[in-house]
This record gives sequence, structure tokens and C-alpha cells, in this order.
Amino acid sequence: MILKSARLRGALLAAGVWAVGLAAPPVQAQYFGRNKVQYEDFQFDILRTLHFDIYSYPEEREAAVMVGRMAERWYARLSRLLDHELHHRQPIIVYASHPHFEQTNAILGNIGEGTGGVTELFKRRVVLPLAGPLEESDHVLGHELAHAFQFDITGDPGRVSAANLPVAIRLPLWFIEGMAEYLSVGPVDPHTAMWMRDAARGKLPGITRLDNGRYFPYRWGQSLWAYIAGRWGDDAVGHILKASRRTRDAMAAIQRVVDLPVDSVSEGWHSALHAAFDPLIPLTDSAPSTYGVELLSKATGSGGLNVAPALSPDGRKVVFMSERGLFSIDIYLADAETGKVERKLTETALDPHFESLQFINSAGAWSADGTRFAVGAVSGGDPLLSVFDIETGNVVREVSLPGLGEVFNPTWSPDGRYLAFSANVAGFSDLFAYDLATDSLRRLTEDAFADLQPAWSPDGSRIAYVTDRFSADLATLRHGRYEVALLDPVSGTSQRVPAFDRGKAINPQWAPDGQSLYFLSDQSGISNIYRISLATQEITQVTNLYAGVTGITGLSPAFSTAARASRLVFTAYQRGDYQVYRVDDADILAGRTLIAANGNGDPAALPPAVRQQPKVAAMLDNPNFGLPSSEDFTTHDYAPRFSLDYVSQPYLVFGSDRFGTFIGGGASLFWSDMLGGHNLATALQVNGSLHDVSALVGYTNLSHRLNWGFALQQIPYVAGRFAQYLDTTGGQLAVFEQLLRYRQINRDASLLGAYPFNRIQLLEFWVVYQNVTFDAELRTIATSYFTGATLLDVRQELSTLGGMHLGSATAALVYDNALFGWTSPILGQRYRFELTPTVGSLTYASLLADYRRYLMPAKPFTLAGRLMHYGRYGPESSAEDNRLAPLFLGYTGIVRGYDINSFAFGECQPTAASSCPSFDRLTGSKLLVGNLEVRFPPLGLLGLGPNLFGAVPIDLLGFYDAGVAWTARDRGLCDTGQLQVFTGCVVSSAGAGLRLNFLGFAIIEIDRVYPFYRPLKGGHWQFSFTPGF
Repeated sequence: MILKSARLRGALLAAGVWAVGLAAPPVQAQYFGRNKVQYEDFQFDILRTLHFDIYSYPEEREAAVMVGRMAERWYARLSRLLDHELHHRQPIIVYASHPHFEQTNAILGNIGEGTGGVTELFKRRVVLPLAGPLEESDHVLGHELAHAFQFDITGDPGRVSAANLPVAIRLPLWFIEGMAEYLSVGPVDPHTAMWMRDAARGKLPGITRLDNGRYFPYRWGQSLWAYIAGRWGDDAVGHILKASRRTRDAMAAIQRVVDLPVDSVSEGWHSALHAAFDPLIPLTDSAPSTYGVELLSKATGSGGLNVAPALSPDGRKVVFMSERGLFSIDIYLADAETGKVERKLTETALDPHFESLQFINSAGAWSADGTRFAVGAVSGGDPLLSVFDIETGNVVREVSLPGLGEVFNPTWSPDGRYLAFSANVAGFSDLFAYDLATDSLRRLTEDAFADLQPAWSPDGSRIAYVTDRFSADLATLRHGRYEVALLDPVSGTSQRVPAFDRGKAINPQWAPDGQSLYFLSDQSGISNIYRISLATQEITQVTNLYAGVTGITGLSPAFSTAARASRLVFTAYQRGDYQVYRVDDADILAGRTLIAANGNGDPAALPPAVRQQPKVAAMLDNPNFGLPSSEDFTTHDYAPRFSLDYVSQPYLVFGSDRFGTFIGGGASLFWSDMLGGHNLATALQVNGSLHDVSALVGYTNLSHRLNWGFALQQIPYVAGRFAQYLDTTGGQLAVFEQLLRYRQINRDASLLGAYPFNRIQLLEFWVVYQNVTFDAELRTIATSYFTGATLLDVRQELSTLGGMHLGSATAALVYDNALFGWTSPILGQRYRFELTPTVGSLTYASLLADYRRYLMPAKPFTLAGRLMHYGRYGPESSAEDNRLAPLFLGYTGIVRGYDINSFAFGECQPTAASSCPSFDRLTGSKLLVGNLEVRFPPLGLLGLGPNLFGAVPIDLLGFYDAGVAWTARDRGLCDTGQLQVFTGCVVSSAGAGLRLNFLGFAIIEIDRVYPFYRPLKGGHWQFSFTPGF
């Protein structure tokens, strides 16, 4: 994955937004937002190889050495295939597990469970977690290093700036991600071939349509690159990449190298897919329903992603994971007869407790008595085993395992005392057993081989599991095949279950008699279910599907058997969805003679069948090519050191008029250390004179759970007014020109801090010293009316408000579990409670209370509500001092219909109390605001798009806003009959509008608003760049 974070860092940059440039905060501001939590204090060091700096910590030292060797092997492969050497040493930051990886500061923002690694832009860092199995870690490493080569080939060696961005970030994802996948996996990939077989039964997209989000760029891109490389040779991949730097366009680059129109390439690709996969149709079963009942799918009301099914021991219930709730992957309990969902066991979108359910690589397990269900999860940065009571749906037992990285696929012992599971530890996967009676943990395997997906036998004497230990070679880091083995949990000895001599064998499940095992294999090139007798080693084939039985990845668990019933459920990939089917037929469960489903070739191979110069496959098949010894690797302590990340586009302007010459300019520079824990922002902007210099120096330390930083800044605010008139001076008629310039300079020094309790709740605090000065100057120039000669040029300093010295301390409690739709939050709640006492030239306290709630009574309608109070409290002489800008109720994000720019002079009806009461009633030292809004995506409501939100990011809305601004004294500004609260006048409005998410950069809102307390201003249009509250 290429990257095209922390709250404190975003806040610092937002403070200097005038100088931020490319690093400007996203559409969702940091007033709210989810937190990145540094649960661990990692102590990194650096392993230096010939071309790489590997950043790792002691826990993963052995794995880091392997990463160094594999990285050098990838360097040899990629430099040969792409005919390119990297210009700089390549940094790689390695984490022992995905929960550790999610805490990285090298990548801004939160990292999802499905992100296997990132290559970021500024320092070209590869950042990835170790996956456990050697093959999976090696694949991700190769994929990300392919991105590093893409950046280097399509960019300049210098520092990244607005004028020096690699072309790769502008190219389509199918081009970039698909190429990386092809170079790291090659042309033989059962999982991608499954996607393409399924797609080939419908209308295939042309290359120009692959940008559409419905086409997953990894799978589709890999298939296209496999075709291009197969037809024109693997060297064409590097040639096209280099051509893209010149053309800055993917289509033009392909056309230039292959010398064919892109449409012709599309046609050839489609023909090759049909030639490879169409012959399989009569040899396989296209419909999974051939084997049983379609249990969980869109047709049964259960969404399009239904994975990790787990049958209860009696076969009557099934627990599975699905996105049927739309906003997250959660665990559901369903009736295995009807597919009707009976209970939702988790609510991960809104509940901060479960940070991950490991839905990609894991399934849960039933206890033998059918009353409890165990899953592996992550909470508070640590893995845990969670046990649900099936009857109530409540969690009745949790076992935190802080010494491990992640836990997967728990399995109960028949007596219910033990839970065995697979865990990632120090970058490797091993088996463990937890004794629920004594709260003790025992390690069952301990080595660098992959040990996955345990399943306890009905008699408790053996644990079936998946391993690569029988064919992997740790000396040459050669991947092994995944095979099924039997482990004696007492002695720890393992015995191989002989199955096939090619392909994988995963996801073992015991038959009720305990004498045979079901397992998943792609030995034919298609992933299907098989059964093996442990006594006779006879293998039968249970399914023979055209697409296949699969989970989200090729290694995900995809089926389950009942312990005491002849029943099996499996997930099949069908028409782009993951659907669960139930098998009850005894003959089908017994299996049949093995079926050869090869057609015209290997179903796992991406076309074309005959390849030109197959260099990629040859290099991937040779584990020794480029593999170094680790003898020359050296280890060094890590010391944070700033280096430049990014330079905004500098600018310089000149100007001249009768008042003088103007010169201005500015730039901003952003710095960090390699791990991203230390960040520095520097910015300078000059506008004409030293008095008008804006400057910022800000530092944040994100290395620990308590984030902190400081900032020093000066920001001048300049306003002016110009007048011209005729008068006389010295007895001569002259043209007088006057320029009034008013300047306010804010100088701040601040100390910032933030402590996240979890991903959704945070305590913020900061201390600020602020010095504010004011000055004003009137310059008068008189020139002869007849000759143009200068007769007068006088500068006059005017009296202003006195300056201020203020010190303040702020504490804020922030909560945000809201889910964002296209343009606004749609579910959950947010609040921010903030107190800021201020002392110095003025003494007062600011109080902010902002609570927001989002309900979805019926999809896709959201009912949003907000209640907010902000005010300055204290002596009237301070809280309402003229040097403090009054609070204004009419901003577009507060009460619509009263925007300052919408007022006309004719609306001001002077009274004894005010020259413009209709406007002045909107200001005060305190505000109270209430908002109600109904919002919905119209295209989603009409079913025009791939999901609930619709195809275009538009929301329609109806709203009612009300608010009051008041001061310590009644100012007599209310109209007759207008409701008065405290000393202020309640104003309100209603209307309807739409919001548009413009390419993710801005939210555009257009409203037809009717303000109820502007009698001379009726309904009118209002335009703003404001996300919904």
C-alpha cells in the first residue's frame, strides 16, 4: 500500500495552516477525531545491511535479521527486473504484530486492520508488521519494496516538495498496487485467479474503467500486469513504469511501450481470461447451491461479506462475521436452518473495547456444550480471548495476553478447560494453550515455522493444525507449503498428515467420528474442501466449485463442521460476494473421488498460458538469488535525529505604488525523525515589513502514550482603509489620499499535551502565554491637482487599545465514536467539555460544552442533534473587554441564515440601544446553540450506487437551528414578542440544503435558509465550506 497522525501533530499544523500547504488537515478537523494510542514504549535499534536500514526492537530481533536477508533478496530481484538501483539507503520499520504496527508514528492517521504495510511518501519509509508465517511476511515486504522502487523511478532524488512529487502517486491504484502485487507474487496466484474466474462469467471492464472503486486494484491490477508481462515479457513492466514518468499518464505509458491502443490491450486481456477459465465451467460446479442451502448472503438479508462461519456442536446455530450492519465487521449469531440472524454479539464501530476481531485471519469456536463462544480479539493494544455466553450475548470471560502479539482461531478442549490458539509472537506464529481453571498459559510450539488454525479433536488427544515446517527452509528462507499436522498437546510432538504434493492444505476441521479430517486445498488450482481418513489416508473431494471456497485471503478460515451432527457450512466466493452455504447431504459430506479440474492448464495461473521471458516467476522460485548471509549486518543504537520531510511551495511577490514598494514571501518546512515520534514545523511569511512577519516553530513528541509539544508563533493581523478627496494645502488645490493601517500582533508560547484513554476518548491540556499589541498609522499624501507634484507626505501614529499579556491553562475531555458518512457524521456521539481560566491583563474563564448525537432510526436517514454552550465568565470588565472579539452566533456552522456577509445596510433599523439591533443581537460574551438536522444520501436511498451512500458523495438535509447570544447586561435588542433567554434574544432558522464532498478535500454546503428574526430578509441561499456538525 502506498500512502498518498496523531491528533497533536495535526493540531500543531492546523495552528500554522497559512503555511502548511500539502500537510493541511483533512476535511474532518481535530476538534473531534479518533485517537492513535501509543500503548507501548518501543526501544528501537537499527540493523544495517548493504542497502537497508532495518528499524526494529529487541522482541523481534531474530525476525528482523530474516527481514534484512529477505529485503536484500528483494532488492536483487527488483533491481534486476526493473533495471534500476535505488538512489538512497532504504529505511524499513518493522513491527512484531499488527497491533504494534497500528501504533506507529511514521504514518499519519489511524491504520485499519486490513492494511498489511505502507510505503510513505516523505522519507520513503517502508513500514510493516510481521505477519507470522514467513511466506506472508516476505510477500508484504516484497510488495512494499516494489513501491519504494516505483517512487524512486518516477521521482527525483531530492527532498519531497510541492514541486517534486513522484509521478507514482498520481497513477491509478490498479497500476501501482497491481504492479507491486505481480512483482511480489508472480503470475501463479490461486486467490487472484479465483477473482478473475468469477468476474469472467460477467462483463469484464476495460483498462480505462479499472479506476472505478468496484474493481479491487490489487486483484485486477495483478491480473492485467500478469497479462502484459506474459505477452510482452517481464521487462515491459519496468519499461512502462519508466515511461509513466515521462508521460505522467498510465494509458499513454502502456501504449508507448506495447505499441498498441489501450482498447486493443483490453481486448487481448479479456480474450486470454476467457481462454484460460471458460474451459473450467463444464468441469466444475458454478453454483455453490449445488452442495446445499444458501444460508447467509445478500439474498437472505445478511450483506455481501459473510466469513469465518462456525457451527455449533449440534449444528443448529452458526456464528459468523459480516458487514451486514454496514459500518463495521461484527460477530453475529444466526439460525443454521433458516439463516435468520438472532443476535449481534459485537458493535465494534461504536464500542471502543474491541479494537480488532481479527476477521481477516481468524474464526471463533464453540465450547463442546454449545453454551459459550470464544474469539480472538485486540483491546487496549493487547490480544485477548473473549468468551461470549450464547444465551445472553454477553462477554462472560476475558483473558488478556499482553506477552503475545495477536491471537487467532481459538479451539476448545472437549472438557471445556483449555483454549488452544495460534498467536503471533516476536514476528512468528506458534501454538499455545490457556488453562481457564488455573489461569496459566502453556506454549505448545516455539520456532520460526508457521503454526496456524488449531482444531482440537473430539477425544482431546490431538490438535490438528496448519504448518509449513515440513517443507520450509529457514537457512535459505524458502517458503514451505501449508500442510495439516497433528500435535500431541502433552508431549508436543507433531505428525504430518499426508495429503497432496502441491498447493496448500489449511483450515482443518474434525468429522464427528474423530477419525477423519476435512480441510481446504487448492491442489487443483481451485480452493475446495477435501476429506482425509486418518487411518487409511484416503482422500475424497467434497466440493468442486468453479470459483472456490475461500475467506477474505487465501489463508483465511472458510468452513466449519458440527461436532455432533453431519453438517458443514462454508464460505464461497460468488459474483463478488462472500456467501455462506450449508451442507447436510451425507453423500456430499463423505466426498467423492478426486476430480481433475485443469481445463487447458493450471487454474491458479493468470493468463496468458504461454509467457514471454518469464523472469519474475523464475526469480520468485529461486530462494537463493540475491540472498545474503547475515554475517556482515551490523546493529546500531537508534538516536532520534531530525531530517526534512517536506518543503511547501515557496513564494515571493513584489509590488509598488505611490505608498511605497511591497515585498513578501514565505515557505514552511516540516521535519521529523525516522520513527515519527519527534516532529518539528517551521514556517516564515513576510508581508512588506518586519512588523508583518508571521513565524511558527512547533514541536511535538509522540513517542509515548502521553503526547506533548510546544509552539512559538507570531501572527500579525493587518486591516486598512483608503480614502481620496479634494482639498487645499498651502493655498493649492490638491488630491488628498489617506491610508489608514491598523495592526494587531499576537505572540504566543504554548505547551501542549494529550493523553488518550483509548481510541475514542482523550484528555487534552495546554498552557499558553499570549502577548497582544495594537498599533495604527494614518498616512496622508497630497499631490497638486494641476501638476501632480507631491505637496505633502505625513505619517501619523494613532492611539489604540492598550496591549495585553494573558496566561491561560486549558483542560478538555473529548469523546468521539461517531461514524462519518459522505459529508457528516451519521451514527454515534461526540462531546467536548473544555475549561480555560485566563489571568493577566484580563481575568476570566472560558467554558465550552459541546454535545452531539447521531441516530439512524431507518437507513439511510440520520437524525443529528447538537447542544453547545460557549462563554466567557468573570468580571464584566474582563469577560466583555473591547479587546476581545465578541462571540458571533451567525457563523454558517452555528445558526444558519444570519451570516455576516448576508446583512444589508437597509436591515439596520436604529434604536436608542443600537444602530443595528438585528445584527448586534447576534453577538455577546456567551452563546447557547441547539441544532436539529435530518440528513440522508439521496442516491443511496434510490439504490443508485454500490452501497447505502450511493454512487456520488451527496447528502440532502433539512434543519432547524436556534441560538442565543448574551452579555452580562440586557442591551434591549429584542423585537417585540421575541423570546428572551438570560439577557439575549433567541434567533432561529429552518431550511433545506445539500452537502457535497468535493474529492475528499472540502465539504461544500448549499442551503435555502429561512431566518425567523430578520423581518427584512426572507428566504435566501447560503453557501459555505462546512462539514455537517
